[in-house]
Amino acid sequence: MSRHPTLKWAQRADVLFITIDLPDAKNVKLKLEPEGKFYFSATAGAENLAYEIDINLHDKVDVNESKASVGPRTIVYLIKKEESKWWNRLLKEEGKTPMFVKCDWDKWVDEDEQEENGGGDMEFGDMDFSKLNMGGGGDFDEDEDDSDTEDEIEMKNEGEEEATGKMETATALPVSNGVEATA
Repeated sequence: MSRHPTLKWAQRADVLFITIDLPDAKNVKLKLEPEGKFYFSATAGAENLAYEIDINLHDKVDVNESKASVGPRTIVYLIKKEESKWWNRLLKEEGKTPMFVKCDWDKWVDEDEQEENGGGDMEFGDMDFSKLNMGGGGDFDEDEDDSDTEDEIEMKNEGEEEATGKMETATALPVSNGVEATA
């Protein structure tokens, strides 16, 4: 039986921002389909427990313009909406939202606030999306140096990485039309 990691979401008129909190995720599989089907699975922890999310997003998405990033603590997915409009909820199904789905208040902007600020620019803090893959092309570079600096190792040992607000380098995953991307 799979468990559900916490999924946090925020939106702008043209994009959806999904963050999955799962430290030390292994065997990550992501699948996004144009009709809004989103699937995630991975294992984590000393016992390699299985985690899974299988949801239907509120509306259609542009898979070729969406980006994914797997980091040491989170999996981040920037999903381009097919139509530039605000969704009144994340999931297609009406009713009570599952307990593992939360609003990402750090990234949330209301519709009227976006119009006042002049557009759909999302602020991602220190997340480096320059290494992310757009669309179905490109290679996943397994040889990329993900080694931590001495300062990062020290912060991990002291449990202070969240207090300092530093974000570690993420590894890019290719995203393609309905085809799984794995790390």
